[in-house]
Amino acid sequence: MSTSLFRRIVLILAMFPSICAAPLLAQENSTPPSAAEDPYQAQRKFAITLLNQQKHLEALPVFESLARQNPNDPEVIFGWGACLLQHSAIVMDPKAAKQERARARELLARSRELGKKSGLLENLLEMVPPDGGEIAFSSAGNVDAAMKAGEAAFARNDYEEAIKNYTRAAELDPKNYQAVLFIGDAYFSEKQFPKAVEWYDRAIALDPDMETGYRYEADLYIKSGEMDKARTRSIQAVVANPYNQATWRALNYWANSNKLQLTPVHINAASKDAKESNKGVQINIDPKSSSDEMAFALTVWMIYSGTRDDWTKERFKKQFPKEAQYRHSLAEESDALSEAAKMLPQSVQARDLRDPSLALLKRVYDAKMIEPYILISAPDRDIALNDYVPYREQHRDRLEAYLSQFIVPPTPAPKN
Repeated sequence: MSTSLFRRIVLILAMFPSICAAPLLAQENSTPPSAAEDPYQAQRKFAITLLNQQKHLEALPVFESLARQNPNDPEVIFGWGACLLQHSAIVMDPKAAKQERARARELLARSRELGKKSGLLENLLEMVPPDGGEIAFSSAGNVDAAMKAGEAAFARNDYEEAIKNYTRAAELDPKNYQAVLFIGDAYFSEKQFPKAVEWYDRAIALDPDMETGYRYEADLYIKSGEMDKARTRSIQAVVANPYNQATWRALNYWANSNKLQLTPVHINAASKDAKESNKGVQINIDPKSSSDEMAFALTVWMIYSGTRDDWTKERFKKQFPKEAQYRHSLAEESDALSEAAKMLPQSVQARDLRDPSLALLKRVYDAKMIEPYILISAPDRDIALNDYVPYREQHRDRLEAYLSQFIVPPTPAPKN
């Protein structure tokens, strides 16, 4: 779990107000409900409006009251849990704060059981351990104290005090990623967007492999309507960590904000368990293909399978002499797909291949994107754990280009 857990919770709740209860935004002000309205529904709208206005501490007792009236309303239970998390940031007693976070997580999990679905909910459930445990921001006591003071100030919406404390932490430890990032967050909350971007950029420069700074800056650009910049930062967040679902949810948030959809990319290659070669090979061919097309596809995927067999039997040991046992590798999968792609006639355009997997294979191969495709769109556990980070160190630009060309649609032209 990241050391910036609870700060991230506060920020997420602040940056995604419309996700908290998107279908329920009928009331735009925080005027208390009138007696003429249905009491429960009026109070419910009032609580959700407070939540969407980031008035979490004010909304907390309202949600708690609503939950007593109807413990099976998923939006109410979600709002209660989200506000309770915010409140936990200002609880001074560590034991009590931990208990409050654990209770908040129980409520969030219950809202999901009741049917609540949102990226925000999933992010919060991922961030908070079931026991509500906390990890310090720093092993240095003075830095940790400054960060926690900043957290408490931020939770009170006292952003100037938060900036003061985060800046103190950054001065004590200039390499503290969270301190630098959170200064940007506080400026964001004050709607000082240029200052926020400045500090987000500093955080990214401190650790380009940390996805959080890219995501937060992308969110800022979405809010300010700078969608092309948001697209770039959202892509960079995925490249920083494509195996964290939060980065994909953020990229989908950009797409949804522009009424777009990400493009799924999957080559349905021959599949087999290379460790159990006696089980044979499953060749995947489009059933709509003609007999000649099926025969050609079979030949292509047999080349793929044969190349993988060579790696299983001999080539892996030669390529990775220090590894004790065989594993599926980026080198193997790239070699196998490339050998299969070489069977496709150079004179044939991808659009002319009726088999969708062969057409996609040719597109990816011709674009020299086989390795990024494997790492982003088709990794297994061995490849993700062993091969992604070394590749990213050398080819970050290729990974970004792959996402931009194959998965993320262009930013729509601004309306006149």
